[in-house]
Amino acid sequence: MATAAGAKVARISFWAKMSIGVSAFIVLGFAQFGLRGLVSYTKVPAIFHAHAVAMLAWLGLLVTQSLLAGRAGVGGGRTGLTLHRRIGWASAVMLPLIVVLASLTCLTALRTEFYPPFFTPAYFLALVHLGVVAFAALVLTAVARRGQADWHKRLMIGSTVILMDPALGRVLPMPFIMPWGEWLSMVIQLAVVLIVARHDRRVLGGVHPATTAVMLVIVLNHVLVELLAISPWWIGFAGRFTAA
Repeated sequence: MATAAGAKVARISFWAKMSIGVSAFIVLGFAQFGLRGLVSYTKVPAIFHAHAVAMLAWLGLLVTQSLLAGRAGVGGGRTGLTLHRRIGWASAVMLPLIVVLASLTCLTALRTEFYPPFFTPAYFLALVHLGVVAFAALVLTAVARRGQADWHKRLMIGSTVILMDPALGRVLPMPFIMPWGEWLSMVIQLAVVLIVARHDRRVLGGVHPATTAVMLVIVLNHVLVELLAISPWWIGFAGRFTAA
């Protein structure tokens, strides 16, 4: 009985597995890019490193939170849930920092021409800023719904799937598949959310509204990126940063 109880407590929840899997993909996506010699991370501007550290801290927080929540759900009781809530307030500080660092990193990349040559400045500016807005919107909604665990965990996973986009840009052969890279990235992200949808159907009998909302945000994000990238006013706006 004791062994069975211990196994139950040690079991990793579906949500923790999703957090670990998506976070690992993001980290490995960036790591392999450097290991393949496609970019020298030691030569990039300092703001890039600050952004990377903040994102690693965020992913570490996400995984820790999902493990604590899972522990509370299978036997950790109030201890796991209390820690989850206390540590969760760190996101109140980290989220605006991540948004600001992402924007500054993008603008620095434009000014130093340290961005993919197959991206236009307008496309790159839209890609980064709309992505971080979608990410922040999902996180803020998840925090607002923290009392509803079913919504909270799905929205948090969704926000992390949004973060897959830059990692996918380093894994997929973007120079050879543009302009279709945006849509392939969207399909892969939706495929990850479909794993959640399948889980929903298995445990709930149908797809949860939060899962559907995440899918809509992903599609809207990619569509808006493409539209902004070809909008004359946005092209002119992006040009002012590259000329600075």
